[in-house]
Amino acid sequence: MVNVRPETKLEPWKDPAAEPYIRIERVTKKFGDFVAVDEVSLNIYRGEIFCLLGASGCGKTTLLRMLAGFEEPTAGRISIDGADMAGIPPYQRPVNMMFQSYALFPHMSVEQNVAFGLKQDRLPKAEIRERVAAILELVRMTGFSGRKPHQLSGGQRQRVALARSLVKQPKLLLLDEPLGALDKKLREHTQFELVNIQEKLGVTFVVVTHDQEEAMTLASRIGVMDHGKIVQVGTPSDIYEYPTSRFVADFVGSVNLFQGALVEDEPDYVRVASAELERPVYVNHGVSSPPDATVWVALRPEKIVIAREPPASLEDNCAEGVVQEIAYLGDVSVYLVKLKSGRTVRVTRPNMRRQSAAFDRITWDEQVWLSWDPSSPVVVTQ
Repeated sequence: MVNVRPETKLEPWKDPAAEPYIRIERVTKKFGDFVAVDEVSLNIYRGEIFCLLGASGCGKTTLLRMLAGFEEPTAGRISIDGADMAGIPPYQRPVNMMFQSYALFPHMSVEQNVAFGLKQDRLPKAEIRERVAAILELVRMTGFSGRKPHQLSGGQRQRVALARSLVKQPKLLLLDEPLGALDKKLREHTQFELVNIQEKLGVTFVVVTHDQEEAMTLASRIGVMDHGKIVQVGTPSDIYEYPTSRFVADFVGSVNLFQGALVEDEPDYVRVASAELERPVYVNHGVSSPPDATVWVALRPEKIVIAREPPASLEDNCAEGVVQEIAYLGDVSVYLVKLKSGRTVRVTRPNMRRQSAAFDRITWDEQVWLSWDPSSPVVVTQ
């Protein structure tokens, strides 16, 4: 699911006059000889939901912990709201962190858990009651204020942890795999709840996740991490539709990657020849690539048309093959089509009407044609 919420104003990262709320400047973190974060530079703006997306061990949680103050950078600089965070302990930063485990106190009620930080700050009792009541209402947990954590569902515990993180009114909330403990349906529902709460409060969120769908749903922008480096930053649609490398294309969503070389290289289009395809791939945009360089064509499964009849033009952007496997997933069917070259291509097709015995659908071992629009492929050079 790609976040395509409309913007009512210029996105701050596109505004040259906008000041980043968080500046991460050439930050490196080493544990002995192991480089967990490798010269990362990143700007995050006020009011964003920024997601750090990557596989386990890529450095995203280490980067989050440095923002929180639980780890100190080996090199580089982190500033929040114009203030250098070097040597500033976690409790003095304008930051709160919500952990994956939620870390609720089991002997305390919901209300006591949420109020704990405010009591530590010695706020007046009347103000504590008012702020706790307001935040519990926001996360829809007012009727559960007297319950203990073991009396709550996973989704309810997640909302209590969120309320406890937000009640102190931090300028920045860090969330480490916030929905990882929830089942799929509850996770999908809670993603939209998080977005709505963030929009109401205007708090800047930095979210660490390995879940692509979670990042695509939550984020205004995503930073994809690999081996301690940020390899691409962009909006969810930018990351998905215009990956800048094979790694990003392959990591985010499903993709078919074809290795080849440019046979025509014009400013407004290119043609790529690949040994895996009988016909060239025509792409209606230019590519920055030196002559004779190896390139890869990234083609998403949902952008491929599968049919029994050949397309109108057989000059390029089509291939012939045999259906090897079919997976019915309810909303879509997945086809694995083996081409004459031996390459298997993944194609998805929406199930737009209910299937029946009379429905003449493409099935196993059928000869089929695959085709795609010139705007669909993306050519990457690394």
